[in-house]
Amino acid sequence: MVPADDDGAHFGVLFWHKDGYSTACGHGTMALGVWAVDTGRVAAPDDGDAPVRIDVPSGRVTATVHRGGGRTTGVTFRNVRARVGARKVPVATSLGLADVDIAHAGACYASVRARDLGLDVSLAALPALVRAGQEVRAALAGHPATWHPDGPLLSGVYGVILYEELPDTPFGPHQRNVTVFADGQIDRSPCGSGTSTRLALLAEDGRLGQGEDLLHESVTGTVFTGRMLDGGVTEVTGTAYRTGEHAFVVDPHDALGAGFLL
Repeated sequence: MVPADDDGAHFGVLFWHKDGYSTACGHGTMALGVWAVDTGRVAAPDDGDAPVRIDVPSGRVTATVHRGGGRTTGVTFRNVRARVGARKVPVATSLGLADVDIAHAGACYASVRARDLGLDVSLAALPALVRAGQEVRAALAGHPATWHPDGPLLSGVYGVILYEELPDTPFGPHQRNVTVFADGQIDRSPCGSGTSTRLALLAEDGRLGQGEDLLHESVTGTVFTGRMLDGGVTEVTGTAYRTGEHAFVVDPHDALGAGFLL
């Protein structure tokens, strides 16, 4: 956690992983909103909603925490504006040529239809999906569609979303994905900011109309529901639960206390 940019937000945050930090993290934002309410950092009613405003590297986002019967029942993440960068960019992989869509929603994501590479989104196919995601990310390094107008810190492909179509629900499209990032890590959720980019692409394709939802599953079976609002703004709803607490300490006599790099 870091200080907010101004009084309009409750706090700021940086999302760290083993390769550095994320400019956005939708499921992390949802978890932070739930944590802030459940720990009493942000006041919330027993029944109703509590907005938690958070400054992240890509801008100000909001996690609206839903409450019922004195407990948290869900959370909705409102992201910065999503936009499409490029469509059907040809990328060569070891599994063949793929048409890749690029979109931005706090971070840049490349979307690939898994079946175009002869894969399905399943646990059995996970090693091949991860390799394909790494190859696509490497191939798009420096591609102009991955550039963000606010500069290099928001530019470049953060994650690769390999997805498959499932039968539509009465409320809209239904997809399953695995999101590959860093040096082959995968997202345990359907990826919050990645879901925002899928919404932008589906809307441009005319597959997601006003009032329709995307039911978005991850390879682990977790589910988000996403929708487009006006002006390219997206909302993603899911759940989050605390799993524990940890405090790092630095002993002044520890020669490796500040960390090391191999």
